[in-house]
Amino acid sequence: MAVVEGVRVVRLGDVAPVALPGDSWSRVLISSSTVGTNEACMGYSVFTPGMATDDLSHEVEELAFVVSGSGELRMRDGVVGVSEGSAAYIAPHVWHTVANTGTQNLVMVFAFTSSDYPPTEHAPSRGH
Repeated sequence: MAVVEGVRVVRLGDVAPVALPGDSWSRVLISSSTVGTNEACMGYSVFTPGMATDDLSHEVEELAFVVSGSGELRMRDGVVGVSEGSAAYIAPHVWHTVANTGTQNLVMVFAFTSSDYPPTEHAPSRGH
């Protein structure tokens, strides 16, 4: 990790992955444990083809950018497609599932208005 006053650079390999089903993973790169003075956090996720997360509801808003691949955000009242180059805003307390419906890895950068990955409720994915 590179450190200069007021700037921290965290490389993907500096942070251990959080294992997800189907050989998918996430890493929270900017957090209180890597920066210490941050008011927002940011991470990187790789979702393998066919993988779907649990239904999630975060306490704060989430921003996501699709680096590559394609998939869906499945909410309880609808489905929104995402693909390379698209960004998504998910309001606080909105139940959603991230699903890779493509044939390549769905790679996303995510951010929260929280210094760490925020308090999150989980429920089994309902398949939507």
